[in-house]
Amino acid sequence: MSVNLNALKQYQNVDLRATAETASPHKLIEMLIDGALGAMAKAKGAIERGVVEDRTRHFNKANEIIVGLRGSLDFEKGGEVAANLESLYDYMNRTLLLANRENSAEKVQEVMNLLLQIKQGWSGMPDEHKN
Repeated sequence: MSVNLNALKQYQNVDLRATAETASPHKLIEMLIDGALGAMAKAKGAIERGVVEDRTRHFNKANEIIVGLRGSLDFEKGGEVAANLESLYDYMNRTLLLANRENSAEKVQEVMNLLLQIKQGWSGMPDEHKN
């Protein structure tokens, strides 16, 4: 059974890489947002199960992705919106660090709710602004 699971994981990794290589910049950001949300959901599950190692691994992944989102901001084109997102991403990283330290599913949910709002805005962007 573990051979099948390993094969499935390898297939998923190849599929994700192929998608990322052909994706538009807009789609890449969407994928990062989804990845961060998934990592936070897994961190929340690890909190509920009391599995510290998994919790920490998923928090680290979520934080790394949010750092990546922050690094992708274009302050020239984005102006005030980009500056506001940078502050929000900073808040999210700090809140996730606290959530990990305090073992707080509520803080994780707070960050997930904020990122879901960003996702909604990102998905609703008019096509002419998607590159």
